[in-house]
Amino acid sequence: LITSSLIIPFGKVLKTKWGIILAFIPLLLFLYYLQYLPLVNWGKSYIQHIDWIPSLGINFDFKLDGLSLLFCLLITGIGSCIFFYAQSYLKGHPYIDRFFAYLCLFMSAMLGLVLADNIFLLFTFWELTSISSFFLIGFNNENAISRKSALTALSVTGLGGFFLLAGLVLIGNIAQTYSISELVSKADLIQNHQLFPLILGLVILGAMTKSAQFPFHFWLPGAMKAPTPVSAYLHSATMVKAGIYLLARFFPILGDNPNWFYS
Repeated sequence: LITSSLIIPFGKVLKTKWGIILAFIPLLLFLYYLQYLPLVNWGKSYIQHIDWIPSLGINFDFKLDGLSLLFCLLITGIGSCIFFYAQSYLKGHPYIDRFFAYLCLFMSAMLGLVLADNIFLLFTFWELTSISSFFLIGFNNENAISRKSALTALSVTGLGGFFLLAGLVLIGNIAQTYSISELVSKADLIQNHQLFPLILGLVILGAMTKSAQFPFHFWLPGAMKAPTPVSAYLHSATMVKAGIYLLARFFPILGDNPNWFYS
């Protein structure tokens, strides 16, 4: 995230041979997360707590466990390949600095999404993936089709984010906590509530729009108007997996119920 903001004033460096250094950032992150693999295999998890809005129970809570580590390795590992590839693919492009600023922002959003242990923090990063993908899909902004595709993707995923937010608010109000770790222990309370079918539907709608599942799949082909590295990273490897991650993360909270399997 810091790199994304620094690219704006120092972006000219990317247009030289030294631009390849940027590709080592996701590689270093991949190696950083890789060191946790043996520890997480033994069932350990790591939680970082930073106060944000304690009065509302909203904090910067991050959790690294087996599920989040798997996605962190996916995001940074494939991201490393995409960064190296994009350096060659966009060589000489006048806006290559802008492209990598968007790409770093998107990677930050995806990492925040899979590491978040607070439902509103998760939603914040969820929406940030939509915003950063909008800039990446519409990177060739002189092309009317690219602009239209970017707006379509943002509209659909933004609508899904609205459904997801409604579901998360209901979950938090019922359980009286916004911590995902604490919600697991209150799964029975949530599943026995009369609003559970509505909550389940809202969460699944949010996941379906982000992962381009029928009938919300129509935005994905248009998004392929983006440069090839964007399609390879966002729409094949990471962003469309966000919905899968969401369902996997909320399975212990919502999944032990017949309605889950019917959905």
